[in-house]
Amino acid sequence: MIDARLLDAVGALIEAHARPDHVPLIGIAGAQGSGKTTLTRLAAERFGAACLSLDDVYLTKSERERKGRAVHPLFAMRGPPGTHDLGLLEATVGALPAAGADSRTPLPSFDKLADDRRREADWPMFAGRPTAVLVDGWCLGATAQADVELVEPVNALEGERDGQGVWRRAVNAELAGTYAEVFNRFDAMLFLKAPSFDAVLDWRCEQEAGLMGLAPGDLPPKRRAELTAFIQYFERITRHMLAGGVRADVTVPLGEDRRLIF
Repeated sequence: MIDARLLDAVGALIEAHARPDHVPLIGIAGAQGSGKTTLTRLAAERFGAACLSLDDVYLTKSERERKGRAVHPLFAMRGPPGTHDLGLLEATVGALPAAGADSRTPLPSFDKLADDRRREADWPMFAGRPTAVLVDGWCLGATAQADVELVEPVNALEGERDGQGVWRRAVNAELAGTYAEVFNRFDAMLFLKAPSFDAVLDWRCEQEAGLMGLAPGDLPPKRRAELTAFIQYFERITRHMLAGGVRADVTVPLGEDRRLIF
């Protein structure tokens, strides 16, 4: 259930940046399980906006594998900065405001089970010209870290597979470069702030249990361990964002139950 105040907050951002000749581009950021995608979709329905996710513009599997060979093997895993096709994102958010009443604009789509982008023929279409373009993403608005913050690993993944810091420095350079340029083109950002990184794991496990038709407490321990390992790819930047390393116009603090606490 999405708190109506969140929908109002998105609506206020759209209204604040709407002009006859301009379709607002609004980002909705938040850690895994924070509800950002659900909020984005509901807001799009309410306000006549187009929506897509940063998850929809991952590099293809073969592109990530090539980057893994060229830069660092961890880039083969989708998720962190450096694994997205930002050119595709910009082309899409640029095409939507230029659409007419009879236009149909393709929206990129990624198949997470296949770990690859869907064929363009299978992408959904947005009909007409949107009132706004809403994009959700876990790292939207994240800022780069200082070099000194990259020295020590934050978890076992970094310690065991990135001992020299090549991957985390490369990810940070992506954030400081092209990602920052793209984020700066957004009219506004709303950030759903988790209470802690520990809550993120609980939320992600809750999501997984729901997909399996289980109560959260019935998620098999093996699967929780797998998710614990998986979210290590996101831990450094998530912790940085929770500590203030994010550019956001509106920050909404969430409790452990995802309820607003303001």
